[in-house]
Amino acid sequence: MPFEIVRNDITKMYADAIVNSANPMPIIGGSVDLLIHQAAGPELIVARKEIGKINVGDAKLTKAFQLNAKYVIHTVGPAWVDGKHNEFELLQKCYEESLKLADINQCASIAFPLISTGTYGFPKDKALKIATEVIQSFLNTHEMTVYLVVYDESSFKLSEKLFDKISAYIDKNYIEEHEMKFFSSDINLSMIPDEEEYQPIVSRSENISIQKKREWKDLSDEIGETFSEALLRLIDERGKKDAEIYHLANIDRKLFSKIRSNKDYQPSKMTAIALSVALHLNLDETKDLIGRAGFALTKSNLSDIIFMYFIEHKIYDIYEINKVLFFYNLKELGGI
Repeated sequence: MPFEIVRNDITKMYADAIVNSANPMPIIGGSVDLLIHQAAGPELIVARKEIGKINVGDAKLTKAFQLNAKYVIHTVGPAWVDGKHNEFELLQKCYEESLKLADINQCASIAFPLISTGTYGFPKDKALKIATEVIQSFLNTHEMTVYLVVYDESSFKLSEKLFDKISAYIDKNYIEEHEMKFFSSDINLSMIPDEEEYQPIVSRSENISIQKKREWKDLSDEIGETFSEALLRLIDERGKKDAEIYHLANIDRKLFSKIRSNKDYQPSKMTAIALSVALHLNLDETKDLIGRAGFALTKSNLSDIIFMYFIEHKIYDIYEINKVLFFYNLKELGGI
C-alpha cells in the first residue's frame, strides 16, 4: 500500500531512502541518529561532514552505505517548547523537504521515523498528525511507498479524544457482543425442539424437481453485479476519477488497474473496505459493496467494529483509520 505504519527498527527497513532525524551540526547525536550511523558505518559521518550545518526544517541527502537503502535523507526536526515557536510549521517542513528530495532522486519508497518525538520532546500525538497529513497530501499527487516506522509501543500515541471515543464504541459493541455469545452458550439444549417436529413445506422429491427446472440463466441473473462492476458504477455515479479514489483508498495504480480490467476480480477484504471508505459509502452501502466480494462486517471482529465506528461517524479518512488499526495491532487498510 502507498502508506503504511510499521513497527520496526528503521535501520532494518528496505527502502530507497531512509530518513534520519539528524543533529543540526555534523556530529552523531542520540536516538535515531545514533542507530542510523551505527548501521550505515563510518562512511556516513564523513559524508555528513561534507554537508556541514543543516538548518531546522531543511533536508539533505547522502548515500546510505551499509544500510538497506540507496540514500539517507538527513533532516533536522524542531525541539518542542510550547507549540508557539513555529514547531508545527518546522516539523511539517521536515517531511515536505524529505519527500521532495526523495522524489527528485526518483525514490520509489521512503521510510520515516516519527521526527522530533525522541530527545526533542515533540508530543507524539501531534507529531503523528503532522506526519500523516503531509504524507497524505504528497501521495495525492505522487506515486511512492511511504513507511512511517515506529520503534515500539511507547513511540506511538493517539489523541486522547479519539482514543476515548474509539474505546467507548468498542466497549459498547465488541465487548457486549462477546458477553452475549457467552450467555447464549448457557441455553438449555433440551428447550430446542427435535428436528423431526418440523415438517418440510415440500417433499424432497418435489424439491429436486423444482431445482431441475431452474435454468442457468436464471441463476446468473440473480448473481447481479460483481464487486468490480459495482465499484466502477459507484465511481461514475459520484462523478469521481479513478486516481482520486485509489489515492483516497491507499491502494496503488497497478492494483486498481487490475480491478478495473477484470470484472470478476476478487479483492482482499481490506482493499474492498478501503474503496468503500474512499467512496464515502454509508454502512448499508459498504456492506452491499463488500458483500459482492464475499465479505461481511460483524460485531465479533475488532477490525470490523473499528470500521463501523468510522463509517457511522462519517469519518472517511483512511490515514486516521489506519492509525487506530495500528494502535490495536491490526492490519491496516489499503492494498498493493
